[in-house]
Amino acid sequence: MKLKTALTLNRHAGGAERRHDGRIAVAEQNRRWCSDGFEIGCDNGEKVRVAFALNCCDREAMSFLATTGGITGDDVRDLMLAAVEHRFGLVNRLPVTIEWLSDNGSCYVAGQTRSFAREIGLEPRTTPIESPQSNGMAEAFVRTIKRDYVRITVMRQLYTWIDHYNEVHPHKALGYRSPREFIAARGSP
Repeated sequence: MKLKTALTLNRHAGGAERRHDGRIAVAEQNRRWCSDGFEIGCDNGEKVRVAFALNCCDREAMSFLATTGGITGDDVRDLMLAAVEHRFGLVNRLPVTIEWLSDNGSCYVAGQTRSFAREIGLEPRTTPIESPQSNGMAEAFVRTIKRDYVRITVMRQLYTWIDHYNEVHPHKALGYRSPREFIAARGSP
């Protein structure tokens, strides 16, 4: 049994130098930003994956990205840069160090992502493993977006989408015409 124990790896918890414990909100702008991601499921089985950056004082969503692929380290680095440019314009480095709080997702803890963050003046901090409440501000943002915006936006847009489908969307079986173009060509419905 000792041999098995000796070969068991300790679970990676991010290391003490980059772990965040405690209150997420801060009293001053641009002292801590948080980031996370979420998925929106589509009826066709695809998922839209969204990552975002929030300021932990004023809670502004400073930058976001969306993709139907996976969110990569390159995507997170673009997200970081977009947040910096949103708040400070085109600068090579932030005027003050800002904490960048995220979970332990591979796109956030990748060596290139952490190095890039430090190059531009962000200090990466991660939440404890399996502790989503440790980034509660980001989790609350996700709940709000899903509850108050995604569902409502779909309901509001549905008429427009169906109208577009009928008026514009080409169908091979209809000679690459939309349903309404096909109906108009035939004379009457």
